[in-house]
Amino acid sequence: MNNAPETPGEQADETYDVIVIGGGPVGENAADRASRTGLSVALVESELVGGECSYWACMPSKVLLRAGTVRALARDTPGLADPGAPDVAAVLARRTEITYDWDDSGQVSWVEGAGMTLVRGHGRLAGEKLVEVTVPRAPAGGGSGDAAGGGEDDDSDVGGGLGEAETGEAPVTRLLRARHAVIASTGSVPVLPDTPGLAAAAPWSSREATGAEAIPESLVVIGGGVVGVEMANAYSDLGAQVTLLARGGLLSNAEPFAGEMVGESLRAIGVDVRTGVGVASVERPGTGSDNEPAGPVTVTLSDGATITAAEILVATGRVPRTTDLNVESVGLDRSSLGRGGALVVNESLEVVGVPGGWLYACGDVTGRAPTTHQGKYQGRIVGDVVAARYGTESGDRSPTSGDPEPAVGQEGKPWSRYAATADHGARVQVVFTHPQVGWVGPTEREARAAGIPVEAVSYDLSWVSGASVDGPNYTGRAQVLVDTQRRVLVGATFVGPDAGEMLHAATIAVVGEVPLDRLWHAVPAYPTVSEVWLRFLESYGL
Repeated sequence: MNNAPETPGEQADETYDVIVIGGGPVGENAADRASRTGLSVALVESELVGGECSYWACMPSKVLLRAGTVRALARDTPGLADPGAPDVAAVLARRTEITYDWDDSGQVSWVEGAGMTLVRGHGRLAGEKLVEVTVPRAPAGGGSGDAAGGGEDDDSDVGGGLGEAETGEAPVTRLLRARHAVIASTGSVPVLPDTPGLAAAAPWSSREATGAEAIPESLVVIGGGVVGVEMANAYSDLGAQVTLLARGGLLSNAEPFAGEMVGESLRAIGVDVRTGVGVASVERPGTGSDNEPAGPVTVTLSDGATITAAEILVATGRVPRTTDLNVESVGLDRSSLGRGGALVVNESLEVVGVPGGWLYACGDVTGRAPTTHQGKYQGRIVGDVVAARYGTESGDRSPTSGDPEPAVGQEGKPWSRYAATADHGARVQVVFTHPQVGWVGPTEREARAAGIPVEAVSYDLSWVSGASVDGPNYTGRAQVLVDTQRRVLVGATFVGPDAGEMLHAATIAVVGEVPLDRLWHAVPAYPTVSEVWLRFLESYGL
């Protein structure tokens, strides 16, 4: 911690050059990059360092999906017998292993080893360059007393630590001051629809779905987005009878054919997929002395049909986590926030509407691109901005050496290290169902709505030699969007086994604005599924 004199104002308990609120993967990236030019950095986290992605979202969910994916590949490979149903206990054990049994000591060691200070507690703004951290007191005889604050990515709704009601003592607060910058990386929280009976039915969020200790006999999933389709796929693979309900279609943010192919695959493994239906009400009886929700849950649909299941998972979207950030203390009100309460930022991730250019934000809380990888990208951008503006060191470890930064209040040039340009035209997403779905850039509909003159070029991946080698039942489709005026790719979508591994080539082509005539010289290896790149160009007329 840097102990230089504080700026005038309320007396702080501790002072750092930079304070990052939220120790998930996005906040970690921001803090790490900001620290590389000699700045002292405090990382405030309420729960587990590493955040949602490490413990309740990206990592455990993909482990739950992996066994079913491999089984499907084995079934489709001549010469291999069907390995049978997954060993559920082994899958759940691996899930627990990959989350380190929800122990963040390894991540804490990394933070401390990188020279940053970890502050456990719930962080909120308390005025210009001030962060108030609330640390619940531990109950007598147990715990360290340090818990609570803003975790990045996915279900940040579950706060850490014990409150006054549990301990009988008021929580402790610490006031931190930043000399230069505060970076908000508080993530997002799930939306619970205002459906009669739903809140009282003890619904699962993605946290309960990825952290379950057993697989229920049946599960109703509400929501046809990424979490909904992935968990429907995983729980069906692991033996549950799954019903998936979506008001619209599946994967509405992707090309229509992607959601249709995933729906077909889910139905093929026994998932009851119902699209175009809403939920009218939910009922779950209470049992026991406390009348806690227990027993089966009954869902009544908008068409009058009913479904009964052992558990219900709500995956209907998320909103930026700002309601407990105390934005009013820095002059913002709800009307100055973006959609869903997002912190509005410029391209260098300064929060708009806060004088002095000291408040920054990255990740889900900005509402720009709510995925872990895009959030980490923003974390790297904002960390470099802060490191360059306020740091004193240079050299090989400095990511900003020799690259002039924009002045406070100004944005970095597009595609510079100080501007999150990829948030707009090069966002990437992968859905780990089987088949997988991966896409970069806008959909055809979005591109046309933005006035981009595009031609869609599609190809059946099963026609590629590499696909036939993989197996006789290979199913997949790919599409690229060509800007017909500039003759560059602006978007691409892949659906098929391991489609996510094919995506980065398209991302490089889109970000690099590689002309088609130059792509023609990028020779794909034979026989691989990547030969589809040659087929794209041939189909376009090269």
